[in-house]
Amino acid sequence: MSNQIRIIGGEWRSRQIVFEDAPGLRPTPSRVREALFNWLQADILNSRCLDLYAGSGALGVEAASRGAKQVVQVENNPASCQRLRENITKLAAAQIQVVHQDVGQFLNKPAQPFDLVFLDPPFGQNLIAQTCQLLDAKGWLADYAKIYLECERNRPLDDLPADWRLLKAKTAGEVSYSLLQKQSDTFAAANGLK
Repeated sequence: MSNQIRIIGGEWRSRQIVFEDAPGLRPTPSRVREALFNWLQADILNSRCLDLYAGSGALGVEAASRGAKQVVQVENNPASCQRLRENITKLAAAQIQVVHQDVGQFLNKPAQPFDLVFLDPPFGQNLIAQTCQLLDAKGWLADYAKIYLECERNRPLDDLPADWRLLKAKTAGEVSYSLLQKQSDTFAAANGLK
């Protein structure tokens, strides 16, 4: 069974992308995506984005639609990866790359720094803290990178790297979503955060 979600802004505004029903897959609701991309409007153009636990691909496609120069979508479900690739072909989205791999395995590879990271793992699996620690420790974040976190409502955002600063946070229904920013390595070292 496949479902559709509408892109809400940019070059592909109002186009539909298709996604698979898969365990734990919850596409980010339109109103949450709208709030997120309002927060990021000055950061998207020419950015490098990493979309972890990509699922429907809505966040990465939305970023590419709004001018991101590179989007890497990491997803371990083979049917979801196939749909992500079909959407890329349909949109002629050459700037989007799909990686079929477990996020933990991907983040343990040699890193290249990204400007924006979208992190929306399946609920109830306690994946946020360990994924954030890998992002930070393995060098996946550019100085002042922004990190979007989506998780269960009222879940504490503890065990995050010390040099990350909370910029925005909201809730919608059962979802809590936040935008954080990594400080520069120079800032972190000067303030004893590394």
